[in-house]
Amino acid sequence: MATSVVQIVNNALIKIGASAILTLTENSESARAANLIYEQVRDACIRDHLWNFATRRVELAQNSTPPAFEFSYQYNLPSDCLRVLRMEDMGMYYKIEGGKLLTDEGTAKILYLSRVEDVNLFDSLFVEALSARIAAELSVTLSESNTLYSNMMEMYRLKIADARSMDAQESGYHEIIADTWLDSRINYAGSSGVSVNGRP
Repeated sequence: MATSVVQIVNNALIKIGASAILTLTENSESARAANLIYEQVRDACIRDHLWNFATRRVELAQNSTPPAFEFSYQYNLPSDCLRVLRMEDMGMYYKIEGGKLLTDEGTAKILYLSRVEDVNLFDSLFVEALSARIAAELSVTLSESNTLYSNMMEMYRLKIADARSMDAQESGYHEIIADTWLDSRINYAGSSGVSVNGRP
């Protein structure tokens, strides 16, 4: 879709009644606030789901130095990697530490979420959700309204749910199952401390 970072930010600013901007680098309060948070919020929104536009597959380069213990090999993650979704085989055990993937596998092919900077690759529903999330964050700085923040976060939750649902329908049966499985494992791991990759 044809859009720009400035358009996405202006959609957010409009939602909270703030002044629109021409560039992220202009000397205005809105631009300075948006420039400060945009990349962080974008990456957080990408991590929220197995977006088709951000999903990549790659075979990792093995690091010459093996882990000190527990695993046999470690691999360098891509510089644009935001979240490792799984290895080639769902049964392969691994752990992410210090920007490396640790495993006992002699080769490592992964499915991962990439940091996407080209907004023209974004799904249109993702753009709507991203604007709502930016609006929520900017409301704290520009309006200092807890009520507005809560309203924008609720809008984000609704829009991200719609975007995730539509995106999953375009992924096929296996990817939908993977997303549900990963979400449940992540939620369980967060509450119990158990590894999400099968190894305690």
